[in-house]
Amino acid sequence: MQTYLQFAVLGLGLGAIYIGLGTGLLLVHRATGIINFAQGAMAMWGAYVFAQLRLDGTLMLPIGSIDLGRRPTVAVAALIGLVTAVLLGLVAHYLVFRPVRNAPVLAQVVVSVALMITIQALVVLRFGPNNIKVDSILPEGSWSLAGIELSSREILMTLIMAALSAVVWAYMRFTRAGVATRAASENERAAVLMGFSPDRLAAVAQVIASVLGTVAVTLGSALTGLNPENYTLLVVPALAVLLVARMESIGIVVVAAIVLGAFQSIIGLLVTKPWWPVWAQSGFDQIIPFAVVMVILFVLGRRLPSRGSLQTVRLPDVVIPRLRLVPAVVLAVVGVAALALTSGSYRFGITTSIIVMLLALSYVVLTGYLGQISLAQGAFAGAAGFTLSKVTSNLGVPFPLSVILCGLVASALGMLVALPAFRIRGAQLAIVTIAAALAIERFVFNNYSLTPPEGNPIAAATLFGINLSVREGRDLSRLSFSLMVLVIAALLVWMFIRLASGDTGRAFLAVRANERAAASSGINVRMTKLIGFGISAFIAGIAGCLIGLSRGQLSAESFTVFAGLQVLAVAYLGGITSVGGAMVAGVLGPLGIVYVLLRGVFDLGAYYPLISGLGLILTAILNPVGVAGATREQVAWVRRRLSRGGTAEPPPVADATPKPKEPSHV
Repeated sequence: MQTYLQFAVLGLGLGAIYIGLGTGLLLVHRATGIINFAQGAMAMWGAYVFAQLRLDGTLMLPIGSIDLGRRPTVAVAALIGLVTAVLLGLVAHYLVFRPVRNAPVLAQVVVSVALMITIQALVVLRFGPNNIKVDSILPEGSWSLAGIELSSREILMTLIMAALSAVVWAYMRFTRAGVATRAASENERAAVLMGFSPDRLAAVAQVIASVLGTVAVTLGSALTGLNPENYTLLVVPALAVLLVARMESIGIVVVAAIVLGAFQSIIGLLVTKPWWPVWAQSGFDQIIPFAVVMVILFVLGRRLPSRGSLQTVRLPDVVIPRLRLVPAVVLAVVGVAALALTSGSYRFGITTSIIVMLLALSYVVLTGYLGQISLAQGAFAGAAGFTLSKVTSNLGVPFPLSVILCGLVASALGMLVALPAFRIRGAQLAIVTIAAALAIERFVFNNYSLTPPEGNPIAAATLFGINLSVREGRDLSRLSFSLMVLVIAALLVWMFIRLASGDTGRAFLAVRANERAAASSGINVRMTKLIGFGISAFIAGIAGCLIGLSRGQLSAESFTVFAGLQVLAVAYLGGITSVGGAMVAGVLGPLGIVYVLLRGVFDLGAYYPLISGLGLILTAILNPVGVAGATREQVAWVRRRLSRGGTAEPPPVADATPKPKEPSHV
């Protein structure tokens, strides 16, 4: 029992971080109605500034740096870190979140995910990808309780963060500005009548949340060091804490954070026991936040509060696709010519673009047509890819049966994750899917008993004696493999067009528009969602299998959460409601042809995540229909102009001006 108590106290350090992030999430949601998936990344920046100042006296800026000549004291470095947190909070509010205040939930989720990608990429560029040591602000030592030595630093961290959360609670409860913020969360006009600007209240909330998170991460990183990936994704357990508190109670956030941190630490002890199963020794602690999210949303999904003001900007328009023979043949000829006339890394980049196009198409099915927000498509692709390794290497299942089988495995996993969508949608569903993606990555992809560290080999594909492997001798990107990928992609696009233009596609659009209206017209909403998740995950799974075949083996790095989010970024950039948008996304996607050109011609490969993140922010704010949608609007305008003898009005410009819209229902 003594050991368990000591480990529970060690877990308080993690719990203190959850307190800071969870309280910030709650405050921002109460002020703006937005769930900020970038909360962990924003908190991380100030902590990195502090760590670098203490390391060599350099003040790192997003662009450039200032050499202070010597290392500042801990207090001065911490103060500078907090000032950068304030500035980051203001920039995030005025440049990122304010423009989408009245946008649909999809745009809000996409913008916060884009901000997460951008900050994480900027941290890697400015501070490096490796773990760095952070000086402790608090003294090390131990306290004795009934003869048990307990670490004092973790207890002090928890007390500090609980006290800061109490200050935030008092601000919300007893100050006029705090009361106005609470009023604005239900009715913005009420805050205006009190003499407050909802916009300024939201800015204050964003700054407080940024400072709280920075304090928590600065304190916590002294225990483990700073790592850009781990601290960015700490927002996932913080979101679980937020849901336990029903997005309302700061007190419950504090208690739930402490319990979750302590419990995860105890799990870290239990996995070392000889009776603990070997297959569950890695990543099991990440299953806990996902389980918490699932249970809370199943039990309280329809009772979780949402912002009082109606969202008034419609989702991007969907144009029902039609299969036109001439454009299809032209695209096929262009694809074959591009593959035949290139070689090496350029052909491989084009091939990867085709595969990424399929991943983006899975977003088109689920998000563009069905209106469900998923952040787990990369995990579905990875599940199929790793399954392909098992069925080809261990069971000898031949191609293409192996690929179809693994696609069905991904489809089943997608339908399992879809179960909460029966009760929730929007940002809450995004929370479920990102928690699922992290759990799958840590528990499956990073589990050495399931996925060995040396990689998972995948047998080369052959069909009727034809070698379809990606490599042979010095040829690292064989034409036969690339053509096989092109044929599979064409078949899936054809299947999608048939589906989208038929009754299933119309059912998807009806559910996206208004679930209650769809149900009243005889559509089985639950079954429609299940079918949508299943088809979307199947397409993602086929893409994951092709990724595996293109590499010959897979590792945990092949399907990280960030890789999946980057695909979401380019899918939204291209246009998340059309096949054309998916094609644009493939061209722009990670390791695709644009990435190859950026790396090989301009030597900008390291900047790709930053460029994609910034591009996604600008697209979500300025042009929510994406590149393909904007092109479609321009073409339509030209046609109208030609048909009317040059008298047509100019094409509409995508903006965030509120337009009437039916309120959505769960």
